[in-house]
Amino acid sequence: MRPTTNGKRLSFYQFGATTVFASRLDQRFSYCLYVPESYDEAEPKDYPLIVAIHGTGRDATRLRNEFIEFAEAEQCFVLVPLFPAGIGEQGDLDAYKYLVSEDARYDLVLLDMVRELEEAYRQDFATFFLTGFSGGGHFTHRFLYAYPERLFGVSIVSPGVVTLCDQTLPWPAGVAALEQTFGRPFDPVAVARVPANLIVGDEDTATWEISVQPGHRVYIPGVNAAGVTRIVRLEALAESLRRNGNEVTVDLVPGVAHEGYHLLKPTFRVLRNLLRRARAADNASAPVQS
Repeated sequence: MRPTTNGKRLSFYQFGATTVFASRLDQRFSYCLYVPESYDEAEPKDYPLIVAIHGTGRDATRLRNEFIEFAEAEQCFVLVPLFPAGIGEQGDLDAYKYLVSEDARYDLVLLDMVRELEEAYRQDFATFFLTGFSGGGHFTHRFLYAYPERLFGVSIVSPGVVTLCDQTLPWPAGVAALEQTFGRPFDPVAVARVPANLIVGDEDTATWEISVQPGHRVYIPGVNAAGVTRIVRLEALAESLRRNGNEVTVDLVPGVAHEGYHLLKPTFRVLRNLLRRARAADNASAPVQS
């Protein structure tokens, strides 16, 4: 059995539904994985990567488990980071949703987790599929704006406060001055290349958690321009992405409120279609054997 690129062999707990590992970049954060049963450490083949971002409840291992059946059927790795509450500011629930805070770079932590998997499992995850519910939906669409070249698709599920794909609005209401936050400019053409699926339940109408008023730490003029309910905000986000040129699909799921595990089917459908499209393109470009 050949070792990984760091000279170590994988342990029992790095296969299948793995244990929870600390981030090597910042050990305040951790992650769990699902590695398909077909993975062979001695002769690893290439796998797509799904990254799923938890909501405010931070149920990372359950979220990973919800992807196992799909991951086996479609032969994908699954990475679920855990971003604990209270990083930097005691009791804080929201910092990770904006990718960057005074005390942490959640975007860089995720990117290093992906590099860590590439090295440990000898994979090439140059691009991956990103999805998240609620707070994870916050993270997902903002990561799309900052790192579009790393994504082959996104599924944005029930975010509470949205950042519109609008260069006339300041961050985080829009993407103006994004470079001041991330050190990289907004690239509308690269963002437009990423297919975007947006999902919300048609009964997700509560506003107690998502109203942003003057005095709130993330309030800036225009932050409520997308409306108040998650449904209205999702529709505004979808329209802003369409204006940018993205391929956008929207799923309004009947009979569902703010319940993430009842909203996974559209994500699976969209991801399955993207994977099959990619595999068909790979087969079409493969050299013909004489």
